Amino acid sequence: MPAAEILERFVARVESNAHVEAIAEFYTEGASMQENDAPPRVGRDTLMAHEAAALARAASVRSTCVRPVFVNGDHVVIRWIFEFTGKEGSTRRIEELAYQRWEGERIAQEQFFYDPKQFIPKPGPAAAAAR
Repeated sequence: MPAAEILERFVARVESNAHVEAIAEFYTEGASMQENDAPPRVGRDTLMAHEAAALARAASVRSTCVRPVFVNGDHVVIRWIFEFTGKEGSTRRIEELAYQRWEGERIAQEQFFYDPKQFIPKPGPAAAAAR
């Protein structure tokens, strides 16, 4: 079971938008991540590379944990809101639940649950003003 201070450090790391660094610090070497029912990605290096590529497609991202964080033994559920601004100015607001299985102080397995329609970009302010 993760200690409360470890969970707080993890949440703070993600909220500081250090997503790749959070994976390096808080995930096991063989950790897996799964998007809804898609096949999981496996291995910390794979997870870090995937996250870096996703972040590189955005001009900015704002990450917010919606509290409380739910803990039951080695299982944790976190509600996240991610606000992305694309390089062309589009915006996306993604709300998801992350269901995690921890092994001690590190995440071994994580599955995200969200509505994929949230990934459809909305025009940014400049595009909306041009209409």
